[in-house]
Amino acid sequence: MSPADTLRFATRAALGYPLRTALMVLAMSIGVAAVVMLTALGDGARRYVVEEFSALGANLLIVLPGRNETGGVNPGSFVSSTPRDLTTSDAAALLRLALVQRVAPLAVGNSEISFGGRLREVMVVGTSADYVDIRGFGVASGQFLPPEDFGRASAVAVIGETIRAELFGNQNAIGRMIRLGDRRLRVIGVMSPAGRGLGMNSDELVLVPVATAQAMFNTNSLFRIMIETRGRDALVPAQAQVEALLRARRDGELDFTVITQDAVLGTFDRILSALTLGVAGIAAISLAVAGILVMNVMLVAVTQRTGEIGLLKALGASARAIRLAFLTEAALLSLAGALSGFVLGHAGAWVIRLVFPALPAWPPSWAVIAAVGTALVTGLLFGVMPARRAANLDPVQALMKR
Repeated sequence: MSPADTLRFATRAALGYPLRTALMVLAMSIGVAAVVMLTALGDGARRYVVEEFSALGANLLIVLPGRNETGGVNPGSFVSSTPRDLTTSDAAALLRLALVQRVAPLAVGNSEISFGGRLREVMVVGTSADYVDIRGFGVASGQFLPPEDFGRASAVAVIGETIRAELFGNQNAIGRMIRLGDRRLRVIGVMSPAGRGLGMNSDELVLVPVATAQAMFNTNSLFRIMIETRGRDALVPAQAQVEALLRARRDGELDFTVITQDAVLGTFDRILSALTLGVAGIAAISLAVAGILVMNVMLVAVTQRTGEIGLLKALGASARAIRLAFLTEAALLSLAGALSGFVLGHAGAWVIRLVFPALPAWPPSWAVIAAVGTALVTGLLFGVMPARRAANLDPVQALMKR
């Protein structure tokens, strides 16, 4: 049999049983689609986190209360307990370091905001004038928090665009008095729309001086301290300076953690990359199941086509040609399933992007190639046994069963 004859034989055999062929193609396509969709979801989550932290800037240090003994970052870094709080005096001391350009202490809490009978719950961020430059935010109208001593509790506030729209509508918010918790504050600025970042919606924040927030929440501690260094090259030496200064202020005790943006990015990148590989491996199991289905159906096909195989052998077809014909049929079924799964997977990823616009759920090239390649290899691998059984049939006995 020539290659063309083999291909025609395999194609006619596959199309001769449309229901059987459709079921095998469906099983294989589901496996490929699952790999493509789940890796798109995992890789999209990884890229989303990387983009969120990259938006902070390249020269960022973050001081966290509590010590992470490994020196890295883990989920415990963000909820760690602390034997000694970070304070505004610590933040003020950091401003004196030569390699530090800006410092923004953070005190965070929830409170109620009200104006003109309208009331809602908001997240309050107490910080300093440098926060807007460190985060790269813009001010749509008015001004940001005034540059003043961290200990001064000025009665001013800067609100997000969503808060402005809900409380003031078409009115001018600048200069209006709002009630935030038990305090009356004057609105001096409205932030430019920035959307969601680092787990919070910046358009729904109320920013006040850090001392005002601490007085409002009855605390002297800080949630975090954000530091911008004087350059990318200064990041590592600045980290050493920050650690040395805070350690000296704590009588040599290392009860805080200083992390870089690279450390955060590296940790989340490793975690989410491993997660992506894990879900891809789980989804790939369905390809093995589809391969077993191919083998079972092909074994049944050998039984159904015993007479046909005997006739081919009587006409001079070699065992190798018979084996190749069945392997070609298995390959065609696997290829059809792989291509269908490729289309279904991309359609599923498109739906994910439609439902979650912020998530860049694009399937990585390696996952698509691996899924399609695995589908083809699986189909061929599980097609070997039926092909060998067909090739080993005795032509006389096969013709007797025709």
